[in-house]
Amino acid sequence: MNVAEIRDAFPLLSRTMNGRPLIYLDNAATTQVPIPVIRAMEHHLTFENANVHRGSHLLSVEATESLENARGAVADFLGASSSDQVVFTSGATDSLTMVAFGLAHLLDRESAVVTTQMEHHANLIPWQRVCAQTGAELRVVPVTSEGELDGQAFHSMLEDGRAKIVALCGTSNVSGCVNPLPEMAKIAHAAGAIVVADLAQSMRHALRPLAGTEVDLIAFSAHKMCGPTGVGVLAGKREILELVHPLRFGGGMVDAVTCEEASFSGLPSRLEAGTPNVMGIVGLAAAVRFLEEVGMDDVAERERVLTASLVDALASVPQVQFAARPQDQVGAVSFVVHGCHHYDVAAFLDAEGVAVRVGHHCAEPYVSALGHDGVIRMSTAFYNTEEEIARAVEALKRTIKRLEVAS
Repeated sequence: MNVAEIRDAFPLLSRTMNGRPLIYLDNAATTQVPIPVIRAMEHHLTFENANVHRGSHLLSVEATESLENARGAVADFLGASSSDQVVFTSGATDSLTMVAFGLAHLLDRESAVVTTQMEHHANLIPWQRVCAQTGAELRVVPVTSEGELDGQAFHSMLEDGRAKIVALCGTSNVSGCVNPLPEMAKIAHAAGAIVVADLAQSMRHALRPLAGTEVDLIAFSAHKMCGPTGVGVLAGKREILELVHPLRFGGGMVDAVTCEEASFSGLPSRLEAGTPNVMGIVGLAAAVRFLEEVGMDDVAERERVLTASLVDALASVPQVQFAARPQDQVGAVSFVVHGCHHYDVAAFLDAEGVAVRVGHHCAEPYVSALGHDGVIRMSTAFYNTEEEIARAVEALKRTIKRLEVAS
């Protein structure tokens, strides 16, 4: 991988912040967008901006072709057998909410939903609400002191056969812990459960996730994989997607409507009410093509190498305590600094041009289980460099000295 050449495709990485070269280590929140993605969206707005599917004029036909070509590109990227298995949404949060409420009809007081203490709020709160409405039991797999899922607890929550849905993340946005999805999906299926995976943090290193993870439904966002914000995907096995009842209603998702009733279209249309974010979808497809051109094997390996380098560098700082130390870790590393508040650390790092994120990262139960009310997160992407990591950790050391003097 020619990292210097790849970085040239990302204009924002050449910015300065507070008079210093930017070191962007907030990739778990949002990755940067390369020029090919920017140009693809610009081309759409400049030459083919129109509504899709229902127009008979040429612009509408061209816009529809771009959208459906994008669907095909995403389906190929995922290893889906058909583009109909790809539903465009506004992001992973939207996808997971659609799934939770769309599968609520499968739940009752005799059933259970299994999720985990590790989840982003987007894969926890919807299940809380659905269980409250249906009377189903919400079972939450705890985490160990290392920040990994408790495998024994996971097994025990499935033993009675009441679990109808298992919802879990592929990779933690806090600790970078990579969960063994194929094994967990196999166990859940043996217990008769549908498996829903939040892959928002996994898409840059989960190769062909539909074909390789054996999960039933997946959700992810474009902006975690070098695409734009405001667009994402719900994808999965056709027979499971067919079970998801529409959550939104309106144009484009119906076969026929009278004043008394409506009949709905087939997949994916019936889950895509209204005008889609065509520009964002075009950008997502361009991001997929960009990642494939770079090479997904290389991207995945590069991210693991950078994560290991970041862990080693932070371990050299005596005041740093890791929030979690999972055996399989990629992308995100969270920690606290003894004697320093996490927001103060982030502010001083920002003054040196180092962009990190602090808080509970929309995963408050997980951070609390790890014994903290907030942590500092550094998260890498394949376009980061070992030099950036070294400079960021040196900036952290200077920050700690300044805060220690101030206290």
